[in-house]
Amino acid sequence: MTRLSTILLLLGLLAAGFSACSNGDADSSPTTSKSGNTVATQAEVMASDIPVVYTPAGGYGQNFPDPVLATCTEPLSEAAPDMRGMWQAVAAEKDGTPLPPDSKTLSTFQRIEQCGDRVTITAGGIVHDMRADGTELNGVHDVAEFDYSTPVNVVASFENGVHVLRPIGTPLEVTRERSGDQLIWNYLGTKITLERIGEADAPPPSISPKSPPTTPPTSAGTSAN
Repeated sequence: MTRLSTILLLLGLLAAGFSACSNGDADSSPTTSKSGNTVATQAEVMASDIPVVYTPAGGYGQNFPDPVLATCTEPLSEAAPDMRGMWQAVAAEKDGTPLPPDSKTLSTFQRIEQCGDRVTITAGGIVHDMRADGTELNGVHDVAEFDYSTPVNVVASFENGVHVLRPIGTPLEVTRERSGDQLIWNYLGTKITLERIGEADAPPPSISPKSPPTTPPTSAGTSAN
């Protein structure tokens, strides 16, 4: 083999090696830990990788659904307030007047999951899954809580640190925002203060089959008991 042939062969091998490295999947390539062990790197799961979920026919009843976004690794969008968790109502008022301790509104709890600009709210028998991007296309297209059959279509957005829901065809707004460790939920003149009682994958408070808690509108703006 001539000197020129040898050089060309080496260049070819180097090029092939570079191509193999370049075409590798960076997200799933193994890495080496400080201890010298090879550790597989998990591929990132984006909000768009997880199918949209909807309220089961007739509501979910006593079978509280499993988390939807538990496997998502996409960071929250910069505009998103962190509302992730299981939340329980601790205070409520209507038009500025505190509701009595035995008000059904105070039995409210809800699970909020987030990933990127996606928000999934599970409460009162319904599951409302949305992208808070201000579009009708990616908003809530589901059913209302009061009968689990009336269609609702809602535009969701993040505005100045507030999660805003606007049911299409109405002047209504439903908002959620953080206030310290609490979550403030406003709709139809009702203000509910909730406290975080666990992670989004935590079990919900007990639901009595004889007297299920009545949850005010998650996103549709329908009236509550």
